[in-house]
Amino acid sequence: MAKVVRVLAVLLPALLPGLTAPAVAEPAPLPWTGSWETAPSGTAAALPGAAVRNVVHLSVGGTAVRVRLSNRLGTAPLRLGAVTVALSRAAGPEAVPGTLRTATFRSATELTVPAGADAVTDPVPLRAPAGADLLVTVYTPENSGPATYHRTALQTSYVAPAGAGRAADEDGTAYTATTSRWYYVTGVDVRGPAAGSVVAFGDSLTDGNGSTPDTNRRWPDRLAQRLREQRLGVLNAGIAGNRLLLDGAGPSALARLDADALDRAGVRVLVVFEGINDIKGTPEANDTAAFAGAYRTVVTRAHARGVRVVGVTLTPYAGYPAWTAAGEAVRQRVNAFIRDGGAFDAVADVDATVRDPDDPGRILPAYDPGDHLHFNDAGMAAVADTVHRVLTQEPLRSGLTGRAHATAPVTRTAPRPRPAGR
Repeated sequence: MAKVVRVLAVLLPALLPGLTAPAVAEPAPLPWTGSWETAPSGTAAALPGAAVRNVVHLSVGGTAVRVRLSNRLGTAPLRLGAVTVALSRAAGPEAVPGTLRTATFRSATELTVPAGADAVTDPVPLRAPAGADLLVTVYTPENSGPATYHRTALQTSYVAPAGAGRAADEDGTAYTATTSRWYYVTGVDVRGPAAGSVVAFGDSLTDGNGSTPDTNRRWPDRLAQRLREQRLGVLNAGIAGNRLLLDGAGPSALARLDADALDRAGVRVLVVFEGINDIKGTPEANDTAAFAGAYRTVVTRAHARGVRVVGVTLTPYAGYPAWTAAGEAVRQRVNAFIRDGGAFDAVADVDATVRDPDDPGRILPAYDPGDHLHFNDAGMAAVADTVHRVLTQEPLRSGLTGRAHATAPVTRTAPRPRPAGR
C-alpha cells in the first residue's frame, strides 16, 4: 500500500495539473538601455603594451553594464588582453574601492576582434548610478595596427604605458600619461529601470566643440540632465567634421546610421542635427534635393526600426572663415525643408533659438565661443532646452512612453565604411 501511495504522489500532479499549485513565473529581466556613446571618428597609432583608462559619463544608471568596443576602422585583428570597468573615485584614474570588475567575452577575459568588427562584453554586475563617471580600461598587449578612436573626446582619459596587469588596478599610480581621445570603447549599456534612450546624431555641434572640456556640458549631456526624471538615456553620436552626404571625419551620416544610432539599445528617438559641413566643406553641397533625399532616407530607415526622428534646423555661421553668401542661401533652403518638408516627426528649430535677431546670419554673441560656428556652454544649454521642449510635447512624448526599441548586440563584422581621412 505504501508503494501505491508513493506512485500516486508522483503521477497525480502530472495527470491532474489543475489540482497543483500554479507555477510562479520568473520576473522578466530588466531591459538594456544605452547610457553612453561615442562614435568612431577615425584611427590613431596603436599603443602596444599600454592600458588606456577611458573616462565616460553615464546618462542613466542600472545594476549591470556591458561595454561596446570597436575595431571598425582598423586594418588588422585587434587583440584585447583585458577590459575592466569601475566607478571613478574622483577626477583622475583612481577607481572607487570595491567597484572594479573584469569584463568577459563569452566568459573569456581576452578577445580578438576582426578588422571592421564591433564587439560587446558579457553583462558585468555593477551598480552604476545615473550621472556617474565610469572607467573603462582597455589593455592591448601588441601592435594591432591603427586604433579605432574618437578624436574630440573633450574628456581627459589616462594611459599606463606599461599596461600588463594594470587594467585591474584600483589605484591610478601606473596611469602616468593622459589622452584627450577615447580608444576602442564606443558605448556603455546599462540594465535597469531606464525607459529607453535618445540618440543625438550629428557633427561637431553635437560632439561638443566650443564647450568646456572635462565638464560634460555638450548639449546631449545637458539634455540627459533634463530627461533624468523620465529615466531616459541620451547617446552622443556626434563626430566633429562629419557630413550628411559624403564621408568626412568619419563615415557619412548615411553610412554610419545603423552602427551609431539604430543598432543601439533601447532607442526611441533619433535627433538629427547634421548638414552644415556639407554646405561649408569641400566639395560644397548646394543641391537642396540631395539634402531632402538624405533626410528622408534617415527617417525611413529609422521608422522601419520603430524609431521616431526629430529634425534640427542648421544654425548660423556668418563670421566663420568658410562662410559664403551662396552657402548661407543653401542653409536657408535646407532649413525651409526641415521646417516645412514634412519629413520629420517633429522639428527642433535651434536656428531660431541661437541666431542673433539683429543679424540672423550670426550666432548670438552670448552663445558664441569666438569662432562663430560652435556653441559655448550657454549655447549648448540653449540647444538642449530647445530639443527638450520638442521631446516632451506631442507627438514625441507618446513615443518616449511607448515600447523601447531593443537590440541584442553580438560580436560581429559590420559593413566596412571607408576610414576617415583625418
